[in-house]
Amino acid sequence: MNGKEYSPFTPGSPVPVELFVGRIKQIEQILKFVKQAASGRQENVFLSGDRGIGKSSLASLLKHIVSEKEKNMLALHVFLGRVSNLEGMVKHIFEQLLKETKKESWFDNIKNLFGKYIKQVDIFGISVSFNPPAEDLKELVRNFPEALYEVIKKIKDQKKGLFIAMDDINGLAENKDFADWYKSFVDETATHYQKFPVFIMLIGLPEKRDKLAKLQPSLMRIFRPIEIEKLNDDEVKEFFIKAFNKAGMKVEEEALRPMVRYSSGLPLLMHEIGDATFWIDKDNIIDRRDAITGIFLAAENVGRKYLDPKVYRAIRSERYKSILQKLGEAPTPIERNFTVSSISKKLSEEEKRVFHNFIKRMKKLGVIENDPEGGRGSYRFVNEIYPVYIWMVSQRTRGSKKK
Repeated sequence: MNGKEYSPFTPGSPVPVELFVGRIKQIEQILKFVKQAASGRQENVFLSGDRGIGKSSLASLLKHIVSEKEKNMLALHVFLGRVSNLEGMVKHIFEQLLKETKKESWFDNIKNLFGKYIKQVDIFGISVSFNPPAEDLKELVRNFPEALYEVIKKIKDQKKGLFIAMDDINGLAENKDFADWYKSFVDETATHYQKFPVFIMLIGLPEKRDKLAKLQPSLMRIFRPIEIEKLNDDEVKEFFIKAFNKAGMKVEEEALRPMVRYSSGLPLLMHEIGDATFWIDKDNIIDRRDAITGIFLAAENVGRKYLDPKVYRAIRSERYKSILQKLGEAPTPIERNFTVSSISKKLSEEEKRVFHNFIKRMKKLGVIENDPEGGRGSYRFVNEIYPVYIWMVSQRTRGSKKK
């Protein structure tokens, strides 16, 4: 391993701030709203984007900028992936507030607000646990504006207001209580407080934003929608160069091309490919062979994490499985783009009868999408890695049948 201790790549986690690339326009937009909130006007942003596109990484960077550079707002980044009710949401927000301020000289100002709710502060002040009784949590939900306003009053000598990034609200977005509560929360702050210096950014999938709009049609007028797209090739290239340089490694141009292509502009895949390539390299110089090997290893990792559970282990139809097998039947990995007519040639009459439903199912599962450039009947996998894994599974299946 040539003394390698840790990879600069972080599959499944937000990217370290120093390796962040792109999103300049979105960062400038959001910071403009943060400054407006600091002046006393509450701002609400909905940051959306597909899975793996880097929403959490952008939120982490914004928290860093607000906390370390702007320094005018108390910034919280709250992860709510397992939360589906209002009580859980409020508990997480205030617990994160305590954790963010526990090392500050003015922590006692905050602690005194919630003193009876703090169940554990260890002897060194490292750990803070916020566990109010159920009835008190419900009261905090009802009086959330007042509670935030009291926090703002306690920190007014140090900070102008609050920055709250509520990450992965996909579970909450299914809850009509949350949609109604948030609308009431914004209405109350607008009518009862002359100044309410709070910036709140909800973070979730585009379809969850749409779900909230259906649950509470008036809600979307509140939010400033910001959607992040895939990174362009130059940004992906910049990321790989930065990350490998951080580890004291050089990356050749011939290696960058396939890594950029198979990343498909998605930070999730960039980290999977980078991490796999980092560990298989032997000489601290990433060449094309390292990159190709890393891409296949990354395809295996991504496939097992995402395609196995939601496709290979989820579908029950033997004909669907057979179609998947035939999609991958080629001497080399299949292309990302394909047409109905090109695949139909490989199918039996029974498979052809269910192929339309198969396409609908794969689209619903987030495996393929329409290819607008290819015309009617054209589709593409949502990234370049999925077809590589499907090919690998097909090759293994074919090999086991021969035995």
